Amino acid sequence: MALEFVPAWPALGSLAGGAGAIWLAWAIRDRLGRPGVDWFLGVFAAQATWCLSYGVGLLVADPTLRYLLELSAWLGIVWTGVTFLGFALAYTGRSDVVRSRLFASVVGFGLLSTALLVTNPAHGAFWTGFESDPVFGVETVSYAFGPWAYLTVAVETVLVASAVFLLVDTLLSYGPLYRRESAAVALSPLPPGFAIVAWALAIGPVPQLQLAPVMFVPHVLLDAYAFDRAEMFERNPTTSRAAERTAIDDLTDPIVALGLDRRVVRLNPAAETVLGVGAETARDRPLDEFLDLPVRVGRDAGSNSVTDEIEADAGEAGLDQTDPDPDPDADRTDPDPDAGGSRETVEIGSATGTGRRTYAVSTSRLTDPNGTHVGYTVVLSDVTERERRRQQLEVLNRILRHNLRNDAGVVHGYGEILRDRLDDPDLVRMADAIERRAGALAALGEKAGTVDRLVSDGDVSPVAVDELVEEAVADARGRDPDVTVEAAIADGDWTTRVRTDALRAIVENTVENALDHHDGGGSEREDGGPWVRVSLQREVRGDGAGGGVAAGESDASDDARFVLVVEDDGPGIPDHEIEAVESGRETALEHGSGLGLWVVEWGAAAIGAAVEYADREPRGTRVRVSIPVVAEA
Repeated sequence: MALEFVPAWPALGSLAGGAGAIWLAWAIRDRLGRPGVDWFLGVFAAQATWCLSYGVGLLVADPTLRYLLELSAWLGIVWTGVTFLGFALAYTGRSDVVRSRLFASVVGFGLLSTALLVTNPAHGAFWTGFESDPVFGVETVSYAFGPWAYLTVAVETVLVASAVFLLVDTLLSYGPLYRRESAAVALSPLPPGFAIVAWALAIGPVPQLQLAPVMFVPHVLLDAYAFDRAEMFERNPTTSRAAERTAIDDLTDPIVALGLDRRVVRLNPAAETVLGVGAETARDRPLDEFLDLPVRVGRDAGSNSVTDEIEADAGEAGLDQTDPDPDPDADRTDPDPDAGGSRETVEIGSATGTGRRTYAVSTSRLTDPNGTHVGYTVVLSDVTERERRRQQLEVLNRILRHNLRNDAGVVHGYGEILRDRLDDPDLVRMADAIERRAGALAALGEKAGTVDRLVSDGDVSPVAVDELVEEAVADARGRDPDVTVEAAIADGDWTTRVRTDALRAIVENTVENALDHHDGGGSEREDGGPWVRVSLQREVRGDGAGGGVAAGESDASDDARFVLVVEDDGPGIPDHEIEAVESGRETALEHGSGLGLWVVEWGAAAIGAAVEYADREPRGTRVRVSIPVVAEA
């Protein structure tokens, strides 16, 4: 035969198959952790054990060593099918099956087979009659197959066939996206698979020679193609299967599924409409070909895996925005809509003729059933109306902060001049009213600026609540020496960690509201003048409104609160004003007289405080603000 002129060719072919498996394992070592990679390394370990043990055994004449090498080759046969099925399940997005009892039984079969191999001399379940039977110049052996050997070949064949079916199903289900890599890996087991079956059934002129290890050479070449040119582990089917589980086709928001390489894996119908491109056309192309996103997924150059973070790229997208109005006195009108917005929005021209729309971009990790990171989902939420409303509120706020304040200042100044120059008591009274109302309008503009700060994000910092209260009391007394403002604050640690601006707004406005709306008919002072009492106590949640502990006392509870109580003897707050604040909206029939209550409400929301309003006997209002006690981070 022609092959007889190649010395020990079966051994050389087997060793080449084993070396190829080791080379492939080395080539994908930096992809550990990606779907299927760990199992594929197990496949290569089993194949290398099979091929190298058989190849070396063909060169060994010592009976004992030859027996041990044959046993080692069988171990490779046993575990190749188990690990290959594990790879196929994980790679195609079925890693949950790997954790099932069914797959556990497959692993159990491998363990039992391993035990029977090691103890084969005692029972002959794998083979009997082991003897040397050289051919082609190599040390082949002959033996009679035992029942477990036939069962092992049958089971391993079924396992490999099942894995191939999963890969072919992926090829058919996901079209061209994974066609090359899935086809290559699905075809690679066929040469060694047919060879092992032929050997087990003693088909061929040389039944003692096993050609499966030699057939691993084309197997390795096909796998190498899938790893290299087809980028097998850059884009894998787990991304599509994970995207399917989210039922993205049923959602009205545009959703794009991306692979780890940031190429489009899937678009839902809404995304096709918004982007103006079909799912088939977009598939396997970079998303930035269709959409200039203000976010990008990043790869950590210092590691071997794709990072989980989403890196903001405002510089490239032109969406970096700082303080839109650094000068509060600048005359600003409508902000430029083309100047850019927040980092989380992007404008897209509508394909339906409704003009450009603004979308909030939300990017999150896409994971398989085992929790492995396999890609990203990009959700585009239409926030056009919200952004227009935000712009309108921004303009109105600037008008209140600037135009109203400046014009009110002018009116206030002229009112003072008129009051000083007029002699008629009625005209002086009118000028004084003009001056007071202008001052109230200017204060309203200042409160609008406070509101703008409260609804924006702010940093938390340590703040002494007692000091803020004392400052508010001192300011109230300084503005009008005729008012009576009592303070009851115990000694102790009143420090919490919240937004200082929000807490200051709450304290100042609760005191100001009590004084500004006093009607001079109070019950606490003989002359009926403005009276306010401010108290501060520490309360542990569960003690109730009436219970509490002093600020200096220790408290084992993690749910302690500082309670600010502001009482007055004024006319009380009209019910419709409290209802407007508590309902969260103003209507034509339920409108407040100013922004004071809203400032308190929004300030409380910013720090997680709770505000309660109650009537006070015989008259007046009691405002109770429960402030969270947050320890140092």
